[in-house]
Amino acid sequence: MTEAEPVTEIIGGEPYRYYPLGDHIVRAPGVCGGRPTFKYTRIEITGALERLAAGERVEEIVRGYEGRVTPEAMAEAVRIVTSQFLETLPALAATT
Repeated sequence: MTEAEPVTEIIGGEPYRYYPLGDHIVRAPGVCGGRPTFKYTRIEITGALERLAAGERVEEIVRGYEGRVTPEAMAEAVRIVTSQFLETLPALAATT
């Protein structure tokens, strides 16, 4: 994944600077240690994905976050993490 250019928006009268990782996932300096969050929230994607891995349904997770995370944002989080995982796998040695 290439590093995106930073974006600055004014949210609630304050500047919000972030690096988009997708339409719904960002990294913002000073927010959650720069770990990926759902845009405009302090909700880290890891927490939502851990809930999903524990067997919670997407609909339950979305409901639990009271609309601050959408099903589309959850799907994007899964795609981003899956893509990064696959890109970082070491090459396998050829076997004969």
